[in-house]
Amino acid sequence: MDISIVLVSISMAYLLRFNFSIPDNEMWRMFYTIPFVIGARGISFLISRVYSGIVRYTGTRDAEKIVFVVALGSLFFFLTNIITYNFILDKFLIPISIIIIDFLITAFMMISIRVLIKTLYLEFSHSGNEKINTIIFGTSEFALITKRTLERDEGKNYKVVAFVDNTQRNVGQKLEGAPIHNITQLESLLEKKKVTHFIFAKDKIRSKIKTDIIDKCLSKNAKVLSIPPVQKWINGELSFNQIKKVKIEDLLERPEIKLDITKIKQKLQGKTILVTGAAGSIGSEITRQLLGFNPGKVILVDIAESALYDIELEITEKGKANLSEFIIGDITDLEGMEKIFREFNPQCIYHAAAYKYVHRWAKNPEQAVKVNINGTKNIADLAGKYNAEMFVMISTDKAVNPTNIMGASKRIAEMYIQSLGTDCSTNYVTTRFGNVLGSNGSVIPRFRKQIETGGPVTVTHPEISRYFMTIPEACQLVLEASSMGKGGEIFVFDMGKSVKIVDLAKKMIRLSGLEIGKDIQLIFSGLRPGEKLFEELLFDKEQHIPTHHNQIMIAKVIDNKLEKISKEVNGIIHLAKTEDNFTIVKKMKDLVPEFTSKNSEYEILDIQSNKE
Repeated sequence: MDISIVLVSISMAYLLRFNFSIPDNEMWRMFYTIPFVIGARGISFLISRVYSGIVRYTGTRDAEKIVFVVALGSLFFFLTNIITYNFILDKFLIPISIIIIDFLITAFMMISIRVLIKTLYLEFSHSGNEKINTIIFGTSEFALITKRTLERDEGKNYKVVAFVDNTQRNVGQKLEGAPIHNITQLESLLEKKKVTHFIFAKDKIRSKIKTDIIDKCLSKNAKVLSIPPVQKWINGELSFNQIKKVKIEDLLERPEIKLDITKIKQKLQGKTILVTGAAGSIGSEITRQLLGFNPGKVILVDIAESALYDIELEITEKGKANLSEFIIGDITDLEGMEKIFREFNPQCIYHAAAYKYVHRWAKNPEQAVKVNINGTKNIADLAGKYNAEMFVMISTDKAVNPTNIMGASKRIAEMYIQSLGTDCSTNYVTTRFGNVLGSNGSVIPRFRKQIETGGPVTVTHPEISRYFMTIPEACQLVLEASSMGKGGEIFVFDMGKSVKIVDLAKKMIRLSGLEIGKDIQLIFSGLRPGEKLFEELLFDKEQHIPTHHNQIMIAKVIDNKLEKISKEVNGIIHLAKTEDNFTIVKKMKDLVPEFTSKNSEYEILDIQSNKE
């Protein structure tokens, strides 16, 4: 095909150059120049293998290669002219104007015929498939690559009917035949073009804009997809299989957190750091971030063997195993924990180990006391005994006005840590935040699993709401708060707006392309023991003090004297050994007066207390 194009091109170049009337003195030279041009072009095509590209996948790189190879051939003809003019014929073998015309025709025809064949192939190969009208968000190279990736999918007939963007820069123009519109026209485009798919092909989209777009698409029953970051493309190429449905986590993202990297690095660089609960969702992410600050050593402690092995493999694959130590350990085992402190003498401790499921500890309050209170006390006491510089406890919003045993146990642990922070050289601080997206056992992975298995999707109550934060965001704020802690503070994070769980479930179902009541059922299962409708981050009597970071506040809480709170904590730890549930819970209520049981058998204790 390419040799035929070369023959046509050089012939047309002669005809055009001499206005379709070739002089006799040029005619004889054509018998030499045409075979010469065909031979030279043929050799250049063989060497460069321009013919080896699969025509139906012709793209920009193929066009660039063709232009380059044809240009080199034309340059060779110029050099040949110089040689023939100076040393052989005293004239040019091929007129300069013909070389230029031949270059233009050859390059144009070689590219055009490939594009034509590609277009015809795509048209006929998809002729039997129903067209999937698609809109792409973005007008950059990523958007163009996304369009071409869709066109290469032989299983479906995607048709990009428009590009949309949130800028006015290219509005009114076209990109590979598809018009560019402003995002304000999205709703009318979705309806007018009967769009069934919308693809985000642009990075760094503000969460509000992204949420508004998705809401509009879902209201018109259009599926919403996105391409991964370019770093995750396979061998630098976008694959159709990498274009995935938008996740609910993407909608709950907030602006990037600005950290005082210099201050955090000063606190952590070269230090030996202990992380308890290091295999959990929070502990493992804290570890990942800590390893980025060049610590001397990070000791990862967890009782979960398999989960700890997983994070060990991950860290080893990243080449950070030399900075890490992986230890199976139980924070309630004081002797075992002291052995770790004796061997490694950690300077910074991030205490993330805890029981966290609200409903589970209604029947086993002694276990909540054993782990959340006694386990925390063990690690905190050892931090002071071995002169650690810093101890950071990871707490929860469920410790605020607790309605369940888990929340009350975390509040008692907070009180103990706070009392230590006022009477010790170690900086004891607490960080308090709400639910983190995607953590083990959290609502989003549970909903996702229910949707994948066909439902039903279960929500406890139509009015229940929660604060949400991504795991990396929460851990970044933990590191920032720990760098500013002086001792005794409870740092509270700005969790944004509270989200209704039922709205979250509905959006996840619709993002999966399913219809509630038709494809999948949504049911209300009722509140579980100790479960609140609304979570809080501060007590009614608490005020907060702002810090230099607008997403971190300090809770102004009542100070607890170490001698008094230590005696009370030791008492409840001793009481837990009796396994007398009601006595243990009553003692917790005495320690935390704001602890009021909800949807629980322990409500009777509140009634008795009110009567007294």
